Amino acid sequence: MAGNALVDVFRIKELRERILYTVTWLVVFRIGAFLPIPGINAGALKAYFASVNSQSGGITDYLDFFAGGAFKNFSVFMLGVMPYISTQIIMQLLLVVFPSFKRVAEEEGGRKKIALWTRLATVGVAIIQSFALVAYAKTIAKTNPEVLMINETAYTLLAILTVTTGTMFIVWIGEQITKRGIGNGISLIIFAGIVARLPNALYALGVKIASGEINPVFAIVVLLLFVAVVALVIYEQQGQRKIPVNYAKRVVGRKMYGAQNTYIPFKINPSGVIPVIFASSLLTFPLQIAQSLGGGAKWLRDFAHFLRPEGWWYNIFYVLFIIFFAYFYTQVSLNPQEISKNIRENGGSIPGIRSEKMEEYLTKILNRIVLPGSLYLAMIALIPTIIQRIFNFPSQLAYLLGGTSLLILVGVDLDTMSQIEAQLKMHHHDGLTKHGHIKGRNL
Repeated sequence: MAGNALVDVFRIKELRERILYTVTWLVVFRIGAFLPIPGINAGALKAYFASVNSQSGGITDYLDFFAGGAFKNFSVFMLGVMPYISTQIIMQLLLVVFPSFKRVAEEEGGRKKIALWTRLATVGVAIIQSFALVAYAKTIAKTNPEVLMINETAYTLLAILTVTTGTMFIVWIGEQITKRGIGNGISLIIFAGIVARLPNALYALGVKIASGEINPVFAIVVLLLFVAVVALVIYEQQGQRKIPVNYAKRVVGRKMYGAQNTYIPFKINPSGVIPVIFASSLLTFPLQIAQSLGGGAKWLRDFAHFLRPEGWWYNIFYVLFIIFFAYFYTQVSLNPQEISKNIRENGGSIPGIRSEKMEEYLTKILNRIVLPGSLYLAMIALIPTIIQRIFNFPSQLAYLLGGTSLLILVGVDLDTMSQIEAQLKMHHHDGLTKHGHIKGRNL
């Protein structure tokens, strides 16, 4: 069945073209991750990071990992899509805090206007972050002059221009994939960057096992735990609570519609990987600034050390932000007031719940399922730190075994599979799974 489904995927012209279009742009993104900023000596930069690799700590490795290796290459794509995600967070908060913003979004064409503002604001955020990276390169050049091949003024202007342009180009690629490809473009770009780090991570693990730093038995145990965690993440992502809704007979125009019984599926994790991506981006932004500018200010170096990814405070803030964004995004995407209003307007009711209590009931249900869902996300997010501390695993592999990366890998994969499956069904083919559809798990 799986083999037939795979053949069907490439047999359907529209789906085949969408997949090839997506893959083409992801290849372009990966090529760009190796194109250095003009004026940077790539060989000298690689030698520098190789010399400080053992003592650089987790900050540079962390930023490099989520940029798909583009950070240490000082490539034109070294900021990735993080400036865009950071700006999205700010815009989402503004829509909640300021009613005037929300009114603009609800107007005809309002969403396009908000999207335009988000892109313009992303340019500003990218300029700020690229300026910080310029300072970081200058700090490296103080002890390794061969890293910069041009004067600092020319490098500053070129770096800010190329890195900001590179960021906006990636955002454009993401939008094109979403429109004409398959899956969510921005999420797939992050996904591609994480997957690209897998070979290096496995190589680093092999080196540590060969040198005797890691016991092979521990490595096998951790990899088996990884498989188990992936299964648990999939199990949790598919879980849902079905709220029954009954619709009475009603007349629309000259037609009589009979009574109907249906349900509202509330997923245990309604916001998917969004809380993890938002929390990671929000912490990465100040971390990147502090790391880049830290060479000239002691308090910034202290802050970067305080917020290092393997430290306690980083992980405490990480967990709190995940829980916050889980509730925040759920309220934005699943507004109990709007849902209740739509049910009432269509003559529906929830069995055993009075009409005026419907909103309160739905809010209560959402709060009950979002809390364990967000705590589950937070637990997965802490796995890399635990693995690094207990098993002395290389940071590249530890990041893959849990936290943001694992949730993004699983979440994006499930979302993309769902979209491919929807395309297959639209063309009257079976789905990707044995029973023809990716099932949710009832709670």
